[in-house]
Amino acid sequence: MVGPLNNTSEGRPLVRLMAGRHKRVRTGHPWVYSNEIAMDAAAKKLAPGALVRLEAGNGEPLGVAMFNPRTLIAARMLDRDPSASIDAGFLARKLAAALAVRERLYPGGYYRLVHAEADGFPGLIVDRYGDLCVVQANTAGFDRLMPELLEALDVTVKPASVVLRNDSGSRQLEGLADEVRLVKGTLDGLTEVFEYGAPYLADLREGQKTGWFYDQRDNRALVARLAAGARVLDAYAYIGGFGISCARAGARDIVILDRSALALDLAAQSAKRNNVEAVCNFTRAEVFPELERLGAAGERFDIVVVDPPAFVKSRKDLQAGVRGYRKLARLAAPLVTPGGFLFIASCSHNVDRPTFDEQIAHGLSDAMRTGRILYSGGAGLDHPVHPSLPESAYLKASLLQLD
Repeated sequence: MVGPLNNTSEGRPLVRLMAGRHKRVRTGHPWVYSNEIAMDAAAKKLAPGALVRLEAGNGEPLGVAMFNPRTLIAARMLDRDPSASIDAGFLARKLAAALAVRERLYPGGYYRLVHAEADGFPGLIVDRYGDLCVVQANTAGFDRLMPELLEALDVTVKPASVVLRNDSGSRQLEGLADEVRLVKGTLDGLTEVFEYGAPYLADLREGQKTGWFYDQRDNRALVARLAAGARVLDAYAYIGGFGISCARAGARDIVILDRSALALDLAAQSAKRNNVEAVCNFTRAEVFPELERLGAAGERFDIVVVDPPAFVKSRKDLQAGVRGYRKLARLAAPLVTPGGFLFIASCSHNVDRPTFDEQIAHGLSDAMRTGRILYSGGAGLDHPVHPSLPESAYLKASLLQLD
């Protein structure tokens, strides 16, 4: 974390937009781009993450924002009141609102508590694991505001332990260093996660992202509804969320496929904890070659799940990356029995829904398979989308039945 910032309106620096560039922000958009700002010498000297009063070119007040003169998204709105005090009390009120809706949606304390702009916390992620919270600050503003945030968490959630998982690639864009640090309580070994009554084990220090993918919770439940008596392939399984949920629902045979030995070990422990280890088989391999091998060997499954990491991590990777989804569908489709089901997902926020759907359709055609889309959706309800940022709906998921 860098030094403290001015949390009150007194003395807060002024940043002004260029003439006519305020309309989008005034109507609710939470971002201001660097080419929309009158980037004078004073603005350029501001420390990344500074709180500023934002004004239109004509002097109209727009609100208080986090400002970083070194990034494309230069200002991120916090409040429409430019005089608002951005302190622990302000953050606690927002956290209380986020907590209330999560407890209505998924009571019990296991969910994404804060999902960035949609919850009024630009670039901030907070995942809750019972009495433990994992926090990820992806903006310089919240990196500087971390003491106030931790105080607000203590007021609202009262976690026994808090882990900072500040090791995402987006922090580099903000000029922030990586860190993984326990800032409150203890964290000994693995953490138990509960999803619709099922226990799983996650590694909150070394695991992917913040340790568990709450975003696929409802999609896992949907696939599990089809699993009774089925043979299931769970590819890019991570710690086996799809496969184990299918096993609990009565699947007769599960292949859990991932390239990570750590992930597969956690999956095996979770399978045992759910008393389904007898029907779970674990394969460590790269997914594309293994799908080709399974196809050549004539293996068939009633349900195939392919939930890969992001193929497109930046816009420059778009053309090459989207072809990965076409290839994935081409390799996965032949493994599905006639009348069986293919669940396929993309977490690449740079790939929009029409492009994703088009690539899946091409992949099915390449595999000479036909079928129908039963479900087209995204992340769970604890991953809301800001109304003015539809592109932040990063997760695309489709469930198809194939002929």
